[in-house]
Amino acid sequence: MFKGSLISINITPTFSGFMQEVSEIRAVPGKGLEGDRYFNVTRTDVPDHGKGREVTLIEIEAIEALKNEKGVELAPGNARRNLVTCGVPLNHLINREFKVGEVVLRGVRLCEPCTHLEDLTQSGVQSGLIHRGGLRANILTDGIIKAGDAIEEIKI
Repeated sequence: MFKGSLISINITPTFSGFMQEVSEIRAVPGKGLEGDRYFNVTRTDVPDHGKGREVTLIEIEAIEALKNEKGVELAPGNARRNLVTCGVPLNHLINREFKVGEVVLRGVRLCEPCTHLEDLTQSGVQSGLIHRGGLRANILTDGIIKAGDAIEEIKI
């Protein structure tokens, strides 16, 4: 069992736009984070929209390891994941429910780094984040997520 925390919240209204940090955001089941690029996307816009594109998470520890192991510095928001966590083993949360503050999420699949991420950032990001690029999750309950919120697994 772990108890982690939310370091930052990052969104962008466009798919290649600059990620902006916000202190809080509304999470809406079936839609995503209000104001983020996937919030108003339909299944015809992105065929696999329903496969965990409502919210993405990454561990600050993975971003720090990228710097220490590959010499690649990446600001947390530039990882292009919505929620940056600390002390949360994201890879273990696939098919599990967990809370970010009072909002319940369900891990769907790993958020492996892609060439689009590397194109928007810098060389070495894709290979440096393999198997630790984060988690894609669905939102199960409506609510406000705030930077600093506790993150914990829901034991069923």
